[in-house]
Order: sequence, then C-alpha cells, then structure tokens
Amino acid sequence: MSDLDQLTQSLARNLKRWRGERGFTLDALAARSGVSRGMIIQIEQARTNPSVGTTVKLADALGVSITTLLDYEQGPHVRLVPPEQAVRMWSTDAGSHTTLLVGSESGGPLELWSWTLMPGDGSASDPHPEGTTELLHVTAGELTLVVDGQPHAVPAGTSASFEAHVAHEYRNDGDVPVELTMAVSVPPVR
Repeated sequence: MSDLDQLTQSLARNLKRWRGERGFTLDALAARSGVSRGMIIQIEQARTNPSVGTTVKLADALGVSITTLLDYEQGPHVRLVPPEQAVRMWSTDAGSHTTLLVGSESGGPLELWSWTLMPGDGSASDPHPEGTTELLHVTAGELTLVVDGQPHAVPAGTSASFEAHVAHEYRNDGDVPVELTMAVSVPPVR
C-alpha cells in the first residue's frame, strides 16, 4: 500500500471515529466545516484524497489537529516523530512546501509545522475557529504575513503571533527562500 493510500485510509477511519465521538451527523459536520456532505462521505469511504484546506476545515470543525485525523495511533506521553514520518501537507512545483512535524490534543489541538516558501510562492488560509492562535519564527528570508488583509514583513530572526480566526496568508515576496517554523493552537470543541 502506498503512503497516499495509507493516508487516505487513516483519514477515512479517523474522520468517522471523531465524527462519531463528537456525535455529529454528516449534515452537522458539513454545516460546521463548510465541506459538502457528499465530500465527507467520499472521504469516510476512502474514495478521495481531499485538499489540505478541506482537511483543515474538517479538523477545525471536529476540534482536533490534522495530526489526529491522519494518525490513528496516539502514542505514549513522549512521542518521537522521526523525519521520515513527518507529513508533507502542501507543495508547489517551485519547491515550496509545508510539513506537519508533530501534534497533540492536550488542552485542544496543538500542531508544529515546518514551512519553506520559494520566491513568488504563497499559501492562503481560511479563518480558523475563534480562539485559534498561530505562532511563527522565520529562520531564513523575509515572510510577508497577511492577516485580515494587512501585510506584515517578518524578517529572519523575527517571531510573530496572531489570532487566526480571520483570513490569513503566508507569502514570499522576496528573491530568496523563506524558512519558518509555526505552531497552531486550536481551542477544544465545546
């Protein structure tokens, strides 16, 4: 079975599991997430591999991290994730990419990401649930962070935090690659 097949199967199994644990019908999850009922059915039947955006919307609606949706095993108190098990979530032909390094459900979903943005590339994100916070640290290049339409220059060595319940975007408007590490904290579903 390929990595993509395993990912599709894990997502199908975990989406069903968490939807059941939350007591959400297909219609309720569709309404909460903005993902169509038909798409949720296809995902739960492992008939499609959804976009990162769709996966994020479902995770947010369920109040779990993407890690939880993709990884059935929740390990012991110390969980080591070797580089080959980190999940590449997004990439472009230019070489930009994001990697979900590790996540936790303690106190609400918490995710740690590694990002590379090549010159001219960017990634837009829909608003996350109220109370979501993103922290980031740029280690190379200069990130253009756009939050609720306002651009912010974040040069190497600089950190930023923001409330991510509004539309936001990560862009590399420069001519060298941008490298950054980001943590996302999502409040638990109430």
